[in-house]
Amino acid sequence: MWRIVLLTLGLSFISASLLDEPRTFTFPIFGKEHERVTIVDSKLKDRVYYIVSGHGGPDPGATGTAGGRTVCEDEYAYDVALRLAKRILAHDAMAYMITRDPDDGIRSEKYLDCDKDDYCWKDKKIPAGQSARLQQRCDAVNTLYRKHLNTAIKSQILIILHIDSRSTKERVDMFFYHDKKSKTGKAIANQLRETIKVKYDRYQKNRGYEGKVSSRKLHVLNKSLPAAVYIELGNIRNMKDQKRFIVESNRQAVADWIADGLIAYARED
Repeated sequence: MWRIVLLTLGLSFISASLLDEPRTFTFPIFGKEHERVTIVDSKLKDRVYYIVSGHGGPDPGATGTAGGRTVCEDEYAYDVALRLAKRILAHDAMAYMITRDPDDGIRSEKYLDCDKDDYCWKDKKIPAGQSARLQQRCDAVNTLYRKHLNTAIKSQILIILHIDSRSTKERVDMFFYHDKKSKTGKAIANQLRETIKVKYDRYQKNRGYEGKVSSRKLHVLNKSLPAAVYIELGNIRNMKDQKRFIVESNRQAVADWIADGLIAYARED
């Protein structure tokens, strides 16, 4: 018996696979070396995730200096976003990359080149103005959200990834914002924070973790229809924080830990 699956991240890719064999699909957005995704289990089956990496297009976001080079928020947030999308797809979720780049894919380099060729789902040019850019993302997410209403989908969640900019001396742990009125958004944020705390306690026992969960009035949180969590990954100007996303294995760990938090939330949902 054959099952035909239309993939949300491949631009127009359709695959068929035997139901009793491992399902492996191709998602070109991840890049040639990473485009194949094998479904490992169904922990996130019938759940939709919208992933927005901050800034992009004409706006690089926060910038810092590392290894004598300029590092841009949008590039590192995007790479973590891709890794997160790939991980949750492997658990049979449906994932939409809202901020997209036609040629970056998942990258292994320490220093990611800054560019301006990002676009918004599916193929819209990103505006230069901040208000228009943020509303464009909300519109894309909300259109897809409405499409999945009144279907067998169990939940729809928006994850927004950013990297903060503070004094070079100030270190910050990953922290989380939610819309004040969203109980679900707050619950997801708290689960993500708890998961990351457990990870640090396990892998860096004496480090401690001080990431916070709080509400904040942010456009994409307030104007998007799905429950949403806004994640700050660190301070792009602090040398120690930079290791959290400049080192490839750390970018993967951040994506994996966020995915583990989403899986933990799905078990309780």
